[in-house]
Amino acid sequence: MPAAAKRPLIVPVFLPQAGCPHRCAFCNQNAITGIAAFPDPASIQAAITSGLRFRSRKRAATQIAFYGGNFLGLAVERIRRLLDLATIFVDQGLVDGIRFSTRPDTIDAARLDLLAGYPVAAIEIGVQSMHAAVLRACRRGHTPEDSRRAARRIKARGYLLGVQMMVGLPDDTAQRSFASGLEIAAMEPDFVRIYPTLVFRGSRLAKWFETGAYTPLGLEAAVRQVKHLCLLFGRQNIPVIRMGLQASAQLDARTDLVAGPYHPAFGHLVWEEIFLDMVRHVLASGKIPETDIELRVHPRSVSRLRGYKNRNTQTIMRAIAPGNLTMLPDESLDTEAVVVNGQYCRPADLDILSERSSGPQMPFLKNCSESV
Repeated sequence: MPAAAKRPLIVPVFLPQAGCPHRCAFCNQNAITGIAAFPDPASIQAAITSGLRFRSRKRAATQIAFYGGNFLGLAVERIRRLLDLATIFVDQGLVDGIRFSTRPDTIDAARLDLLAGYPVAAIEIGVQSMHAAVLRACRRGHTPEDSRRAARRIKARGYLLGVQMMVGLPDDTAQRSFASGLEIAAMEPDFVRIYPTLVFRGSRLAKWFETGAYTPLGLEAAVRQVKHLCLLFGRQNIPVIRMGLQASAQLDARTDLVAGPYHPAFGHLVWEEIFLDMVRHVLASGKIPETDIELRVHPRSVSRLRGYKNRNTQTIMRAIAPGNLTMLPDESLDTEAVVVNGQYCRPADLDILSERSSGPQMPFLKNCSESV
């Protein structure tokens, strides 16, 4: 999996629901972003200037990102005004490029032609699922083929392709979610974001939840499904740049969050599971005695190995009792690797089709041929 240090600094500008032809069942961008209206030019400039304070020389690039709406669904003049405004920062040498998120069904030749001459580096498409029944249940309004076509067009124009997907959607299953991941990997995106479905006040999903028509995933199940997808994309060298919504005071206070597997460090929980699986994988190989275990990881990954409230440590200790457990930082290691008594293990070494590496909830991965 590519190193996180190479990711650009993203300076987000939120355009809640702007350009959307309708509201999908799960969506309430006003609640997610805490922004109620389309920002005016002064507000956008202020947001960008504020975001630029976080620039670091270690970052490969800095990009202005228009998120929260359907960028290419906006009126043409509005698209141009936003691109013109962002380009000013590029021309001043403060920013390296622009990216935005949009629906797959807005990617056509005419809309892509609007981008010519602007420093657009990446386009993210909200695929959400590659299963037709799931898209219909969500009132998404586009098809899996729209997503495939959009991906081909974006790559043909030379832009970086980002894909956003969700797990736990209405009518979704773990099998369908993983099958969607396989389809998305086949698109060869440059990066992926994975979000567990949350229930926000004011959404159609909230009404379904209240009547019992929809039940969100539990946190453990959501982490497990996203873990499988993270490992899948990692096998294809496709970076997963976000897992779970960005934490915020509004989300933490659950002001508009009704239900669902929200955690302020969701991505960290996924990596905790992966590190525990790697240790289990080595121990299950039979090459390591179940006593006196020494674990080494990069210093930045110590918390991933230990787990939330040291739960990984406790799990490993129970497995090797009454042996001794030592955890040591080692800067020579990759941040996504663990060494168990001298035996090196990476996420790619895990067999994601095996129950052994991910527990008894894995059988659905053995047959991912369901039509999408």
